[in-house]
Parts: sequence; structure tokens; C-alpha cells
Amino acid sequence: MSNIVAIVGRPNVGKSTLYNRLTESRKAIVDDFSGVTRDRHYGVAEWLNHNFTVIDTGGYVANSDDVFEVAIREQVDIAIEEASVILFVVDVTTGITDLDDEIATRLRKSKKPVFVVVNKLDNNSQVADAMVFYSLGLGEIYSISSMTGSGTGELLDEVVKHFEDEVLEENTRPKYAIVGRPNVGKSSIINALIGTDRNIVTPIAGTTRDSIHIHYNQYGHDFMLIDTAGMRKKTKVKENIEFYSVMRTIKALEEADVVILMIDAVEGFESQDISIFHLAEKNKKGVMVVVNKWDLIEKNNKTVKVFEEQIRDKLAPFSDVPIVFTSVTEKQRVLKVLDVANQVYKNRARKIPTSKLNEVMLPIIENYPPPSIKGKYVKIKYITQITGTSPMFAFFCNLPQYVKEPYYRFIENKLRENFEFSGAPIQVWFRQK
Repeated sequence: MSNIVAIVGRPNVGKSTLYNRLTESRKAIVDDFSGVTRDRHYGVAEWLNHNFTVIDTGGYVANSDDVFEVAIREQVDIAIEEASVILFVVDVTTGITDLDDEIATRLRKSKKPVFVVVNKLDNNSQVADAMVFYSLGLGEIYSISSMTGSGTGELLDEVVKHFEDEVLEENTRPKYAIVGRPNVGKSSIINALIGTDRNIVTPIAGTTRDSIHIHYNQYGHDFMLIDTAGMRKKTKVKENIEFYSVMRTIKALEEADVVILMIDAVEGFESQDISIFHLAEKNKKGVMVVVNKWDLIEKNNKTVKVFEEQIRDKLAPFSDVPIVFTSVTEKQRVLKVLDVANQVYKNRARKIPTSKLNEVMLPIIENYPPPSIKGKYVKIKYITQITGTSPMFAFFCNLPQYVKEPYYRFIENKLRENFEFSGAPIQVWFRQK
């Protein structure tokens, strides 16, 4: 199972800054006002050869004072249930507040590893002030400054010790995960495929909870389906549906070979769909898009083409992705989804013989060599595919450091034009010959 690190704490203690530091991004909006973080924030981080997903829970709090604290408590509860490790961020400049106390009380009851992260230690005179946080009763404290990054290395050294080693199961079948925002029809498509109402399908968004593994073996298909749907036992958490479904999606996505991203034809492609898509791409998974509820769209002969172009624009630069239009209720093109998922699985595992690669790609490179820099010319001698879970290619040349991003894109596009890699992320490296 994937390792998820959840950052919890009250507003304005520096959760987003820590998130940016760990994922090396500037994605979260950071501001000095309390409760600015609104967007969905989850990214991939790496430390000491461990990859893990970081979630900034600040992004999941509704913007209203009365709901605010309730939502924070809810998220702490969801994080306790779902995350592998919890970072509880507190602010040395304000000391312990009532809300900190309340969060700590919830965390003390959990069995999960909790790290008390005392943030905003910008000078040594504050070290004594940090000691007060031992009174939260959560064990060791870790003093950091997420602005400058000091202390984060020591924190991560300890965090990764609590990760579960990923057990590689003896399952040779392809794994497909059906993901998407609540209420786009994930459960309905599974019921249509299996032919039983195994999931409870209601028009209320977020009725499904647990991810379930289903062995599918009919119509000549044999694979495992990871359903991020499934009912979950009712806990006391009156939860924050969006946050919950994101946590679940990440777990399913990291386990899958192919991610089937379902969107609602009426609502179109939203920012959370794009985040999930890029997370799948970052994790080097095969991806396809299913546009469900297509029966609800008024059509003319251009509808499909226009819709496809809009989706590909939003997915750029990785737009070589199969798109299937379905209506699960009308049983339209449901089996086609499986055919395409199988094809994406094959594309992701595709191996191109070295002789064929060189025969096709070297003449293209000769006609369009990388632009020279400071009078130096890059000469690409030969190409080979590297063994990996997704297609990776090494181009051996004299001056790899002079090859710039646009040329990487050009090469990737040429590989896609000449070989069948639709839905599979491609990695290209230029190496010293």
C-alpha cells in the first residue's frame, strides 16, 4: 500500500509552506491570512529512496468560521484513519492554543505515528519556547523552519522509518483503478461490468467509501479492478467527502497499472480531475479518460471532436491519451472501456527492439538535430530502451547537458508517432556516450 503523509494543524501554522518544502513546489497559495489554503493539495515527495504522497489538509477546510473548526477536526479524524504518518504542525510564536489541544487529544487516541512539528523557529532564542509542546503528550518534538527548511531533513529521516515496505504481491494480473470525483458513475460502471448491483448506487455524491478489489474474468478479459467506491463502515466522522475521496483515490492510483479516470460529460473536466491525471502521470501509470453520462449531452456531428479537443488541451503536454464516451445507464460502450484499458496496459509494457528504435529514430534526429549551443553540436549516436515499469529510453550522445526541454518533447512526440504508446507516460534521457 502506498505511504501517505498527512499534514494537520490549525490554520496559519505553516502547513502549506511545509507542504511546498516537501514536494518542492510552489503550488499551495501561501499567505499571512488564516485559512487561505483552499485548493486540493496532494503531491509526490521523495526522501532516502522512499516515495510518498503528501497531503496538505489545510486545502480541505470550508471557508466559514462555524464550519471551520468542525472541518479541521473531521480532517484530523480522516487523516488518522487513512494516512501512514501524521505531521501535526504547531506554531512556536503563539504557543499552545485550545484548538491545538483539541487536535492533540484526538491524535493521542490514534495508533498512527504522530510527529509534533514545531514551526517558525527562525532563531535560536525560540528553542526554549518550543519545549512547551512536550506537554501535548505526543512524544518527541521536531523543531523546524519551513520557510528556510532547517530541521526538515532530521524530521524526514524519522518519518520514513515508519513507512511500511511495499509488499509486491504475487498478482500477475493487470490492475485497473476506476477513479474520479464523487458521483460520476464509478459504481454504476462496475455494476454494469459485473452484472450485479454489488455497490449501492444513489444520486447522493460520496455514497461509496472503501476501495475494493474485484477479480474480473469474462468476455476474454482477466484483470483486477480496484474500485475506489465500496461502502465503508459508518464511523463518527461526518466527513469531508472531497478530502476522503482524494485520500482513497491516491491509494488506489498508486497500486494500479492503468488509471481509468471517469468524468461527468455534463460537468466536464475540473481541476481535481486534472490533479488526479497528473498524479497518475507522475507515478508513471497508464491513463485513459472515460466521459460518462454522454446520453445527457445534445449532440451534433462535431460534438465528440470538440469535446475531445477540449480535454486534450487541458491535459497538455501529455495529451496522447485514449478517450471513451460512455453512458453506463444506457449500457453504451461499457465493454469498450475494458478493451481500451487492456490496450493501454500493453502500451505501457511495450518493448521496442534496439535495432528498430535506431532504424526509425536516427534518421529523424539527423534531419532535426538538437539546436547547437555556443557553437557546440549534440551528436546522438544510438538509442536503447531501458527496462522499467513504463517506457523509458536512453539516447546516448556527446553533450547531454546541452539538450533542452523542447527537444525532449520533440523526441517524445516522434516516439509516439512511430510506436503505439497511447495512454502510457514516456521517459526520455540523454546520456553521455
